[in-house]
Parts: sequence; structure tokens; C-alpha cells
Amino acid sequence: MSEQSATRPKVPEGKSRFLTTRQKEANEKGYVGYDTIWESFQKEVEYKTPRRP
Repeated sequence: MSEQSATRPKVPEGKSRFLTTRQKEANEKGYVGYDTIWESFQKEVEYKTPRRP
């Protein structure tokens, strides 16, 4: 039987419409985490006070 490798394979960056995930480096225990980056769902517009009638 073959032994498992000690390192995890590099996962490609995942992209969807509003979400991007990236793999972090493994820590001393071998845990591999992921960064999650959200893009804004909506645009913010500067508020203008309405004109008086």
C-alpha cells in the first residue's frame, strides 16, 4: 500500500458571482483554512435631501 503524502494539494482559487475563496497555508498542525472574500451585492449612492415644494 502506498502512504499518503504529508502535504495537502494546492486548491485553485474559487470564484462565483459575489464570492471568492482562497486556500491559506497549512499551520503547524496541518490545518488548511480558507479566505472568503465577499463582493458587495448592492451599490451605495450618496443621500441627497429632497427639494422643498
